Amino acid sequence: MFKVRQHSILSRRAIVALAIVLVLALIAPVSLYGGKKKKNAAVAAKPQEPRFPANLDTSKLVWPAPPNIARIRYLSYFAGMKIDYAGAEKKKKKQGWMDRLAGAQQKDDDQVIKEFPFQLLGPYGIAFDSKGLVYVADQRVGAIFIFNTETRDVQLIRNKFEATFGLINGVAIDAGDRLFVSDGKLHRVLIFDPTHKVEGQITEGLVDPVGLAIDSENRFLYVVDTQQDQVIVYDADSLKLLRRIGTGGKNHWLTAPGDFAAPSNVALDKDGNVYVTDTLNNRVEIFDADGNFISWFGKHGDGPGYFARPKGIALDCDGHIWVADEMQDRVQVFDRQGELLAFFGGHGNYPGTFAALTGVAIDKQNRVFTTEQYPGRMQMFRYITDAEAAAEKARREAEREQKSGNSQKPVDAPKDDAQVKASGSAAQ
Repeated sequence: MFKVRQHSILSRRAIVALAIVLVLALIAPVSLYGGKKKKNAAVAAKPQEPRFPANLDTSKLVWPAPPNIARIRYLSYFAGMKIDYAGAEKKKKKQGWMDRLAGAQQKDDDQVIKEFPFQLLGPYGIAFDSKGLVYVADQRVGAIFIFNTETRDVQLIRNKFEATFGLINGVAIDAGDRLFVSDGKLHRVLIFDPTHKVEGQITEGLVDPVGLAIDSENRFLYVVDTQQDQVIVYDADSLKLLRRIGTGGKNHWLTAPGDFAAPSNVALDKDGNVYVTDTLNNRVEIFDADGNFISWFGKHGDGPGYFARPKGIALDCDGHIWVADEMQDRVQVFDRQGELLAFFGGHGNYPGTFAALTGVAIDKQNRVFTTEQYPGRMQMFRYITDAEAAAEKARREAEREQKSGNSQKPVDAPKDDAQVKASGSAAQ
C-alpha cells in the first residue's frame, strides 16, 4: 500500500513538473520575440564596449618598448557613435490607451533604426577619402561608417536607406572620392559618387568579392574574389574586366606560386605592384602592375614571422608590408624579401591587442588603422617612419657624445710644493 501511494505521489509531481516546463516553453518565445516585427540586430543587441582600467595611460604605449626607438605608437580607438540607451528607449515607447484611442501614429521599426546611433559590430575593410575621413565596412550592421577622427563624428551609408547591401566586405576610394564597396552576398561592387549616391555597379565575373584596391595612376581596380581564388582587374573608369590573376575553379587547393587558396585582401605600392594575402596558403604573393608573378613569402605557424590566416594587408610610405593575422590577432611588418621587422598585438580587448583581427590600412598621415570583430572596434596607431626613427637615433647619439665629452673633460692636476712656491712668487 505504501509503495503504491509513493508511486502516485511521484507521478503527480512529475506531471506538475512537466506542466511547468511546458508553460515556460510557451512563454519563452513571447518574451524573446514579443513584437510582431523582428527588430534590427543592432537595435536589439547592446554592443559590448572594451573595458579598460580607468587609470590606464595609453599615451606612452609604443612598440618596441623603451629603451628601443619606438616605431609604432598607440593613439585611440573608435567603436561607433555614443549610445544613449535611455533616449533610444524613449524613441519607441509603448503607446498609451488614450493615444491608441486618438489614432496617434507610432514610429515603425524602420524609423527607429534610421534614428538609432549604430555601433561597430563586424568591421572589415578600411579606406580614406581626400578629406581624411575614414570609411569602414561593417558586415553585421550592413553599413559604411564614416569617421572623422578629429571630432569623432560619425556618418553612415545604410542598408535600405542610401543603398542596398547583402554582405559588404571591402572598401576603396579613388582620387576623385568615388567609393567602391564589395558585396559578397549580392556578387557585385557598388560605386558611389562623392556625395555617396549610387552611380553604378560591377557584376561581370564576380562571385564573392572581398578585398579592394585602386591604382589611381594606371586606373586599375583590383577585386579579390575569395570563392574563385582570383584577383580580378577592372578598368576603374569604364568598369570593364581587363584580366584575372590566378587560376580559378580549383576550390582552394592550389599552392603553386601565382595561384591562390581563398585570397582575402590586396594592397598596392608606389610602383603599382600588387600584394595579395593568400589566406589558406598562409603567405603573401607579389605581382607587377601587369599581373606577372614576382615573389612570395610566408609560412604557416603560430610565432612571430609566421602566418595563421593572414587577412588585411597594407603598405607604408617606406615600402614595408603590414599584415593582419586573424587567428594570431597580430599585426606583423615585413620588408619586400619577407624578413620580419616588427610585430605587435595578441589576443585581448586592451589597446594594442585584438580579437578576430581582420583589416589594416595606412593613410597619408602615417596613421595605421585596424579592424576587429569582437568587440567591434577600429584602433588607430601612428607609424614612426624610417626618417623619423633615424633622426631620433641621431639625437640620442648626439646626447650620448655630449655626455661622454663632458665626463672626459681634462681636470687640473694637483700642484706639487715647487709649483705652489713658484706660483706664489709670481703673484708677488
